[in-house]
Amino acid sequence: MKKSLSLILIIAMLSLLVIGCGTNSEKATNTETNASTNSLKGTTIKVFAAYGGKDQIFSEFEKDTGIKVEYLGMSSGEVLARIRAEKGKPLADVWFGGGVDSFIAAKNDGLLEKYVSKEAEKVPVQFKDKDGYWTGVSLVTVNFIVNEQVSKEKGIEIPQKWTDLLKPEFKDEILMSNPSISGTAYTILSCILQTMGKEKGWAYLEELDKNIPYYAKRGSEPPKKAALGEVIVGLAPDTGEKLKAEGYPIVSVFPKDGTPWWPSPVAILKGAENLEGAKAFVDWCLSEKGQKVLRDNCPRVPTREGIELPEVLKGIKDAKLMDINFEVAGKERDSIVEEWKQRFGN
Repeated sequence: MKKSLSLILIIAMLSLLVIGCGTNSEKATNTETNASTNSLKGTTIKVFAAYGGKDQIFSEFEKDTGIKVEYLGMSSGEVLARIRAEKGKPLADVWFGGGVDSFIAAKNDGLLEKYVSKEAEKVPVQFKDKDGYWTGVSLVTVNFIVNEQVSKEKGIEIPQKWTDLLKPEFKDEILMSNPSISGTAYTILSCILQTMGKEKGWAYLEELDKNIPYYAKRGSEPPKKAALGEVIVGLAPDTGEKLKAEGYPIVSVFPKDGTPWWPSPVAILKGAENLEGAKAFVDWCLSEKGQKVLRDNCPRVPTREGIELPEVLKGIKDAKLMDINFEVAGKERDSIVEEWKQRFGN
């Protein structure tokens, strides 16, 4: 993953090259999708989902395929804990979105169904499992969501770096989610430990903990609390565009000393009852049409080559993305989370 930044730039450039030639390809994909899913019309798939814009995304999928979606919104850590407890007899067919570390841990536990979609040919190898157990549908960045109004009222400068968050004026003004539950928080943890080294990384997290009043249960909670002015900074998996549209006085910041990021996957759960419907969902998410629907309802970087970046993420080209080894992140997940619990509890 040492070339992660250049890969994202390549994706962005490819998207510019193919703008205008996507219509015919999209129509062809839709025709193939319709033909392959006709026999599945009226069936239902069950989805564990950790993704923004779920209702709109699933609605478009239902329109395109006739396959109904029942979903349960859960953080990726919660999904991992649940499917481990269900021991290969999951109550869902598909796992959509969340931290890639949890998908890697689930694959290693034998809890995912192998499926290589033909649509995944358009996804760079760095963003999908080499054995075909999960495929990234988007790239997610961790941002500071800052309440500009409260920051101004309290005379506190908007933080630009992770080191800024250690300043005493941010006492009880930073909210982060619990890494044992949230993929966003675990990615922050893993990125800091991988880039700083374990000793310096844990020392940084000890200092950061002094400014965090409590750890939220979901990755979506910190940006909402920042928007409401309950804290100044929320560590978030998105840029808060929906909150901005609702009128909250927030700004998003890509941390200048390193922005954590990860590919957010889709995977089929081992023992899926509607296996063919689950495959159709994976195909659709990775198709040109599906990628555009995902991008338009939850602004993230599409993984499929040739899909234009959402306007709000054009600034990612200037962000300093952290280097992270996702295999290491997945293998270390249980031990790091356990150490985090011992140090900070919650």
